[in-house]
Amino acid sequence: MEIKVYGAGWCGDTKRTLKQLDELGVDYKYIDVDEDAAASQWVKEQNNGKERKPTLDIAGRVLSVPTNAELESALREAGA
Repeated sequence: MEIKVYGAGWCGDTKRTLKQLDELGVDYKYIDVDEDAAASQWVKEQNNGKERKPTLDIAGRVLSVPTNAELESALREAGA
């Protein structure tokens, strides 16, 4: 299963999400939208034109700025 995290290094919600994934031992690919224009555009397409950080793709399911509980629930449903 592939998990992608689109975010920015300065963003508190991105840092919180990455920390949670690390603590859970979940493998993921991090993409910095400040350094990747195509990633920034994808995030905007998922969020009605807004660059919401973090936006995650968990095996095809998109989550935008999930709470810790929402993230854990999505990971469980995806079998992570």
